[in-house]
Amino acid sequence: MKRTAGIIAVIAVVLLVGTLVFINQKFAVQPGGNGAAGTPDGGIIKVVAAENFYGNIAAQLGGDKVSVRNIISNPDVDPHEYESSVQDGIAIADANIVLDNGLQYDTWMDKLIAASPSVDRAVITAGDIAPDVLSNNPHVWYGVNNMMAVARAITDALVKADPADAALFQNNLSIFNDSLAPIIAKMGGIKAAYAGTPVGLTETIYLYQTGPMGLNVLTPLSFERAIAEGNDPSAQDVNIANQQIANKQVKVFIYNSQTVTPITTNLQDAAVANGIPVVPVTETMPAGDTYQSWMMDELNALETALAGHH
Repeated sequence: MKRTAGIIAVIAVVLLVGTLVFINQKFAVQPGGNGAAGTPDGGIIKVVAAENFYGNIAAQLGGDKVSVRNIISNPDVDPHEYESSVQDGIAIADANIVLDNGLQYDTWMDKLIAASPSVDRAVITAGDIAPDVLSNNPHVWYGVNNMMAVARAITDALVKADPADAALFQNNLSIFNDSLAPIIAKMGGIKAAYAGTPVGLTETIYLYQTGPMGLNVLTPLSFERAIAEGNDPSAQDVNIANQQIANKQVKVFIYNSQTVTPITTNLQDAAVANGIPVVPVTETMPAGDTYQSWMMDELNALETALAGHH
């Protein structure tokens, strides 16, 4: 039995060493032209985005000069609770540019990036460069100004990786910025028509747009933060939110369909029962959308809801 156990132990060690060698080869930084400091091998810049809306913007800016892998692209997945895979780690190890949100939103990305250190890889963290960050609110991509800053940083990284195509990247950045004008105009129109309108909000994600549009969010901020962080709101906050709907104090109810709990579902059902329009928003971009169409679709839905109850 001891001899058999010894053989098994040796085999286990051999397998472990082999696995570690394989992992080391996969995650090693390859010398020469495989980083964001110069044109990558094959001429294609490899971009890995933690969330698909950042990847979509990188694709718009890079065009056929980039290949983009989005780690989270399913609107049914809560990015807060995502568990990364080995494939994600391998992709990041091989990337020239990595995009994440930061602000404790996608902490699993920090571990993946740390697992394959590279001086050549560009890491762009939106929360670090966004000019308008709300307190305890990591959802910076809902701020249009924030995404302009992120797009500029991505463009700078693309130019560094591929200087020969700098003019193309700069032109794509101008096109992207111009494409945000209708979104800004739509928000301005909603503000002009509906500023001060009381609305309900299940969590903090949409504060980046209700604020600039001048909408009056009645739901307690502590309620919104609890839902956003995956915690139960206090009984007092739940009661306040329920009463606001029962008394029809809110004219529109906006809910994040990716952080659904029995509490938010009850509020949604109560809003419908009381004839209050319900507007869903998502944390990640629906399939087939661009960042611009996603934002505009939600604003159009909100405008329709406000118009019906103003």
